[in-house]
Amino acid sequence: MSRSLRRGALAATAIVFSVAALSACGAGNDAQTLEVRPDNAAVTVDDVKIQNALVVTQPEPGVKGPAAVSATVFNNGSVPQTIDAISLPGTTAVVKLKAAEGTGPITVPAQGSVLIGGKGNASAVIENGSEAARNGNAQKVVFKLSKTGDVALNAFIVPATSYFKDFGPESVPAPPAATPTTAPAATPTSSASPSGEASHGAETPASGEPTTAGH
Repeated sequence: MSRSLRRGALAATAIVFSVAALSACGAGNDAQTLEVRPDNAAVTVDDVKIQNALVVTQPEPGVKGPAAVSATVFNNGSVPQTIDAISLPGTTAVVKLKAAEGTGPITVPAQGSVLIGGKGNASAVIENGSEAARNGNAQKVVFKLSKTGDVALNAFIVPATSYFKDFGPESVPAPPAATPTTAPAATPTSSASPSGEASHGAETPASGEPTTAGH
């Protein structure tokens, strides 16, 4: 095989693994069985494994609005755990957690997993996301679990476009409406009398005496 063909084959293989890793992010409980090393952040502490961690911002650059944390959390232990909090150290960001169903905490079942982010899944919304994250950077994210405690990793910050559009914040502000311009009011002009208009009736001299026709 020539050197150019070998480079092309390697590039194609890298693309396949990248797509497989993204597919694992949305595969729920089956993601662990794919045995594909994800391109995104991953960490294991005791019985807890977190992979495909991302901070997903607004799809349009410069738009202020919430962001979201997306990740798959696995629990290989024999008892369930709850995710009590998610924080972004070094920022003033507040992350609001919500379970997929009901009003209780996000629970990671024993020998199971939970997907955070995406329609119908649990959510972790960063209320002031536009101030806490910049696309292209990596942000430290700490997951606080009920039994394992703090599990930290660096998550990539990406906009909610392309592969990540379904994992971004549900609240997307509408683009600002254009401010209509008000045309200046027209100034009315007085109508001039037509030129050359004949005057009707006899002219009265300044003395008030009538004019005499003929002699």
